[in-house]
Amino acid sequence: MNDQLTWFKSSYSDDEGGDCVEVALAATIHIRDSKAPTGQQLHISAPAWAAFIAAVQPGA
Repeated sequence: MNDQLTWFKSSYSDDEGGDCVEVALAATIHIRDSKAPTGQQLHISAPAWAAFIAAVQPGA
């Protein structure tokens, strides 16, 4: 299934080993550490993801 997902790296991640989070948007949101792409993933619902994004926006 991971081969079918399109992963997006966080804009806060860098190529020097900084914090690297990747997200794949699908019916269920997939989140992983880009330094360990074959490792564990967090799967959350689209409404939970939307609530998280709203909560971390500046001024939230």
